[in-house]
Amino acid sequence: MNYRELADTGVFVSELCLGTMTFGGRGQMWEVIGGIDQQSVDAIVSRALDAGINFVDTANVYSAGESETMLGKALGSRRHEVVLATKVRGRTGPGPNQVGLSRLHILQAVEDSLKRLDTDYIDLYQIHRFDLLTNIEDTLRTLDDLVHAGKVRYIGCSNLAAWQLMKALAVSREQGLERFKCTQSYYSLAGRDLEREMIPLLKDQGLGLLVWSPLAGGFLSGKFTRDGGDDAARRAKFDFPPVDKEKGFAVLDVAKAIADRHGASVAQVALAWILANSAVTSVIIGARKPAQLEDNLKAIDVRLSAEDMKALDEVSKLTTEYPAWMENLGTDRRPGERRY
Repeated sequence: MNYRELADTGVFVSELCLGTMTFGGRGQMWEVIGGIDQQSVDAIVSRALDAGINFVDTANVYSAGESETMLGKALGSRRHEVVLATKVRGRTGPGPNQVGLSRLHILQAVEDSLKRLDTDYIDLYQIHRFDLLTNIEDTLRTLDDLVHAGKVRYIGCSNLAAWQLMKALAVSREQGLERFKCTQSYYSLAGRDLEREMIPLLKDQGLGLLVWSPLAGGFLSGKFTRDGGDDAARRAKFDFPPVDKEKGFAVLDVAKAIADRHGASVAQVALAWILANSAVTSVIIGARKPAQLEDNLKAIDVRLSAEDMKALDEVSKLTTEYPAWMENLGTDRRPGERRY
């Protein structure tokens, strides 16, 4: 396993992170996404740690908290071996204040997560999405208090727009509060929107990038073709995240040819492409079956050539949007000035 520094924290995390959305099955959506029991969770967590993974990610809303509980049991005495990450923001009950990023909700949510995870601290506490109803300063001050109380080591965010993340960083700087160290965002060969504004921001501000759904919800697993796919796969029942199918199948055609040359799976090629990006800190992989985990673990050994990367970039590239096409005119560019 290889390890990469999480922003400027001095903390190193495995370039593959174990995701836990498949743990438990409380709630209709989570039955589709996961549904695996404690025995299966124990086996997956143990195998991941034995393979060198030291980074595990969960959230308080996964299976209505069941994922955190099962993960806590699976880690047991090995808790100290991992950088443990969870999230806050989603609805945790029917009440009007059991959702969001208010001080009231965060302080209750963190206590509940600590109890379920059976730990007295969380290494990385992330806001799951932005909250337009709560002053970002209140949210950041509450997270800052949690760090100073020793209940949280570092803070991060997830699913923010670039302007929302930059606003949060500016507030932290102005108020002398803890700042987000990373974002957890969707990024894959089938969805490269992050390259427009977020990745340039992360590089400029020195933040880490944790990638969720690197296989586009299983679309890039190799199980799907223009003729159909695996009816038992999650993607067949839960078509998320959204994918331009025609473009996606073109990506799969190229990825399959590259996979065949390397003696690898399509999923391994898709993961290797993300890992080749210097902006990426860690890629979150999830599994319902041991075989899926084993396949994903082998991605770190796939070395894509410059030719492979060029072919994948070309078939999956974004269309140029404004103001990038204006900048690309280059009529007033100075020597050495970077393009979009």
